[in-house]
Amino acid sequence: MLQTISLRDFVIVDQLELDFASGFTVLTGETGAGKSILLDALSLVLGERADSSQIREGSSRAEISALFRIDPELISSFSQWLDEQGFPIEDDGQSLVLKRTVESNGRSRAFINGSVATLAQLREAGDQLVDIHGQHAHQLLLKGGAQRELLDRHAGLLPLASEVAQAFKVLNDSRRRLEQAENAGHDIERERERLEWQLEELTELSPQVGEWGNIQSEHVRLANGAKLIGGCQEAIEVLSDADNSLASSLSKVCGSISALAEHDPALGSISESLESAQIQLDEAIHGLNRYLQKIDLDPARLEQVEERMQALHGASKKYRTDVDELPKLLLETSERLEALTASQNINALREKVKQEEAAYFKVAKQLSQKRSKAAAELGQLVTDAMQDLSMAGGRLEIALASLQEGGSHGLEQIEFLVAGHAGSTPRSLAKVASGGELARISLAISVITSKASFTPTLIFDEVDAGIGGAVAETVGKLLHQLGQSHQILCVTHLPQVAAQGNHHLKVSKSQSGEKTVSQVQPLGRTERVEEVARMLGGATITDTTRRHARELLEQN
Repeated sequence: MLQTISLRDFVIVDQLELDFASGFTVLTGETGAGKSILLDALSLVLGERADSSQIREGSSRAEISALFRIDPELISSFSQWLDEQGFPIEDDGQSLVLKRTVESNGRSRAFINGSVATLAQLREAGDQLVDIHGQHAHQLLLKGGAQRELLDRHAGLLPLASEVAQAFKVLNDSRRRLEQAENAGHDIERERERLEWQLEELTELSPQVGEWGNIQSEHVRLANGAKLIGGCQEAIEVLSDADNSLASSLSKVCGSISALAEHDPALGSISESLESAQIQLDEAIHGLNRYLQKIDLDPARLEQVEERMQALHGASKKYRTDVDELPKLLLETSERLEALTASQNINALREKVKQEEAAYFKVAKQLSQKRSKAAAELGQLVTDAMQDLSMAGGRLEIALASLQEGGSHGLEQIEFLVAGHAGSTPRSLAKVASGGELARISLAISVITSKASFTPTLIFDEVDAGIGGAVAETVGKLLHQLGQSHQILCVTHLPQVAAQGNHHLKVSKSQSGEKTVSQVQPLGRTERVEEVARMLGGATITDTTRRHARELLEQN
């Protein structure tokens, strides 16, 4: 779970270190106080793209780090992943530190346990630790692809779905090759002969990726070998070999200043600088000598290089392509010839397509069966939750519409259908659900699918928008219940939800000179009453709102 997050010079946060506990934690505050800044910072340390605008005004760099305490059941797999990626293992695999810095020039750096990491590695680690449900999650729910992925993720079918996608790709490639072979017609033999001749010539030439740039550099060096040697020898003469060489003169000056520094310590730093210059000069002289030992004036090699350049340039003109594109042309010619040669045996291609169709439909049908079962279970779970979210009699059905030919995502199109009340016919979620209903259904789905999640920390960023009254209290209870098995962080504006939290953090902002600064304060019992009362009554807090706030808190 997330144990500590530290921010420095991020947006309007000067410096902040915040500890988190297990269970259900709520974050509240007035609009614009910066409630979502913590989640933005956490998203950044989990691998989201950085922007220099996230640096606090007047600062040159923002820094965010997050300390996670790894759950016992994940320690083994996490330690193995860290070892495979080459990262140090801290505290016997029980701790993980993710860090991100953003510079004013837009560049950013990522670290895992103190070692430099890529953003992909940061995201891979973060995906196993945190799952963020944004306030616009209900909008994603309107997309068919998101509905399919949600069902597959909830049912643990993503690996099988990936296998289906790969099988479909293999099948599609074979179908394309068969179609090319069947369309080749009478010109196929003539084209095959042309490609054979072209492939033979290019294979003999054997152009390599990056060769043209390398051989150009080598040609420049060989062609200017005498000039390079003469220049280096002249430099060595001036630096060390001449009677009044620079090295000799500098050595005398170093000795003189060093002796004088014994009489006046103020010359000590100057003496050190001169000694450093002498060391660098010696290194330069040694480097020049080593260079001269290695450089080779080889006329035969120069001739070979020039012949190679002529051959490559001639081939590029002949085939009307850039020299750098010759390796690609060789590969394409080989692939095209292979396809045409295979087309001589169309029956073999047809048999291969038939076998791959059987393999695809076998794994796709397995996915369909599992999806059908999972769709019925998830639909019923969400339907049950809808009854407590002011949608009595409503239900969610997950329809699996068969696709005759199948596709990369399987043999069916998945669509969430909803009936808002008893007796109504389930229809497309996008067409029948109002904004409030959509938000409630999305929340129900998020909570239910999260129950089956192995991700230790779940974050809900104002997913309760558009909800109020008794429904808000139910939402709070759902999140509180989820907090018994996961660490839950929820940004909310609803007092009924805030009162359900095991822990309460208040986000506020204040003026520090001419700058706005955001702070986060853990609330005790008395402070929670005041904050919940503010959420109930707005700017004016009365004894009545305080009493109501106490009642809400005492119910939990």
